[in-house]
Amino acid sequence: MLGRTARLLLSVVMLMAATVTGVVATAGTAHADGCYTWSRTLSQGASGADVTQLQIRVAGYPGYGGVLAIDGDYGPATTAAVKRFQAAYGLTADGIAGSATFSKLYALQDDDCTPVHFSYSELNDCNTTWAGGAVDAATAKANALRTMWKLEAMRHALGDQPITVTSGFRSYACNDAVGGASGSRHLYGDAADLGAGPHSLCKLAQQARNHGFNGILGPGYPGHGDHTHVDHRASRYWSASQCGI
Repeated sequence: MLGRTARLLLSVVMLMAATVTGVVATAGTAHADGCYTWSRTLSQGASGADVTQLQIRVAGYPGYGGVLAIDGDYGPATTAAVKRFQAAYGLTADGIAGSATFSKLYALQDDDCTPVHFSYSELNDCNTTWAGGAVDAATAKANALRTMWKLEAMRHALGDQPITVTSGFRSYACNDAVGGASGSRHLYGDAADLGAGPHSLCKLAQQARNHGFNGILGPGYPGHGDHTHVDHRASRYWSASQCGI
């Protein structure tokens, strides 16, 4: 009788332990975020919309001169970017996106999916619709979101000091009004002009090389003596001769 009682008590204890363990194991995926919530651990070989969402947020960590493809495939480049993101925030840099990585991303994003230190209004002082540019409004806004996450990575690398955006998306009308180039990347929503502040324009241009910007124009490039320009053009073009670029 005592043996049966002991076995019954042991079974109850094991069941309770398993229940608690299950709660702990799923705690990372139970988080409800106002923007986006990941429901599984991601690692190399995974694919899907959740990988795309992760790539948007770690695209600012491709390494010097790199550009991370936002393609929904968790390959070596995404693994490397996740490792750099994890290392930047003091997490275990294993390239696997689990609860600790997602928790940091949740802390870094607002409910509209923008990073906490940048906003859509900063990236568009032209209009409220994102229309009238070289791409449709939804694409322009999505491009601006990717720019913001790259700038968030750049801001963190520069000691979490503010970065001032002086110009972002422009419609054709807004671009003409400021004398922008006819093929300006601002028309696509994927460009940002940065003003001097805690960091010099050259420091901004130099740092941008590490954060996934194919286009970098700064002091020494015609018309860029008062700002540093970054964008997502298809191929690399860096020119800021006064900054050694």
